[in-house]
Amino acid sequence: MKPTISKMKGALALGALAVSFGTVSTGASAQEVRFMCSSDGNECDTYREILDKFEAANDGITVLIEDVPYKAILENLPIQLAAGTGPDIAKVTDLGGLSQYYLDLSPYVDGAYWDANFGATQPWYRKSADDAGIYGMHSQLTVTGPFVNLTLFEQAGVEVPGNDADWDTWAAAANKVAKATGVTYPMAMDRSGHRIAGPAISYGAKLFDDNGDAMLVDDAFTAYVEKFVGWHNDGTMARDVWGGSGGSSYQDAKAEFISGDLVYYFSGSWQIQKMSESIGDDFDWKVVGSPCGTGGCTGMPGGAGVVGFEQTEHPEAVAKVIDFLAQQDNYNHLTAKTLNIPAHAGVASAPVDYIDATPAASQALNAFAAQVAGISPIAIKYQGYKHNRAMFNITLQRVSQAIVGELTVEEAMERAKSDLAEAMAATE
Repeated sequence: MKPTISKMKGALALGALAVSFGTVSTGASAQEVRFMCSSDGNECDTYREILDKFEAANDGITVLIEDVPYKAILENLPIQLAAGTGPDIAKVTDLGGLSQYYLDLSPYVDGAYWDANFGATQPWYRKSADDAGIYGMHSQLTVTGPFVNLTLFEQAGVEVPGNDADWDTWAAAANKVAKATGVTYPMAMDRSGHRIAGPAISYGAKLFDDNGDAMLVDDAFTAYVEKFVGWHNDGTMARDVWGGSGGSSYQDAKAEFISGDLVYYFSGSWQIQKMSESIGDDFDWKVVGSPCGTGGCTGMPGGAGVVGFEQTEHPEAVAKVIDFLAQQDNYNHLTAKTLNIPAHAGVASAPVDYIDATPAASQALNAFAAQVAGISPIAIKYQGYKHNRAMFNITLQRVSQAIVGELTVEEAMERAKSDLAEAMAATE
């Protein structure tokens, strides 16, 4: 089924999944902006609402939006950009990894406004530490962490562990609940190098050496992987999520959680809207704090940003679109409608009046927002590290091989070290 391409008001442009769409011209001054967008819930539809106002105020600029699967953003977009056939604008999550392609918005926007409201996240988009450009509007701040099926805990008569509980405590509790209630899966974690990073850091992993260079594997990282692989072997973790595919393929377990067949799901704040809409009154659920260890109780920060690309034929129009989305009233509407944590300082300075948020969704949003202050500096550095995508993919491949038995954990970690050395050498 082909993705639906919608004409959108504003400056969001569409990136074709594997095809470059030609520019439609309705006049000498007409400018068409193409925006590749993926939704966890209703993000792309909400952009359309906001850009209706933009297009009405900017005669001659039209926007096409293609609502594509997240996998297309991860896998297809980099190929298109490398080939010079990418969209004008996209919603991206590989913030540093795609930075070589970004359009610098600085010549077209009010730098003081952007510094005041997006200064904390701008370094994630820049090409280097001495780069002062403005490249992206961080559209949603995300935090990784766990969702828990409260109804299953109640049915099992098991107490929900406290905020300072470690991974072993949660694993024991989830297993006890699953056994008592007969559900299939005690625990699951998204198949993602980003997702496993927070737990590894909590376990004590440093990821960077004393000089600040990427290291990835140390004793604590290996110890967590050993534990993680063991949980897949003994049935604690849903095996098919990490063991069902190879390479850098992403896989989540939200369907298993929504169906009520999963006790504990480690994912992130972007799932809130989908959980709220799909679960309804089927069972009670909540977000709890990330499990603790010697490295703290941290998840990974992250999220998505709206960026323009240098290859665009309409740089000023692209900047106008993104700047319009970044204005406080529009950003507040985006945050409230999509049930996200704001990365805009002005919007974040006051409670967001979330639109149609259920009590469970409101609790989840507040729970994730409360975890922001406790995020490890290592996690913050990792999220902004230019080569983190290579590290994420190395983690995925080697941990998955250990889970399915192709490699021992020791062999997988040795391969991960050599993979990282090769990846870093290739960037020099």
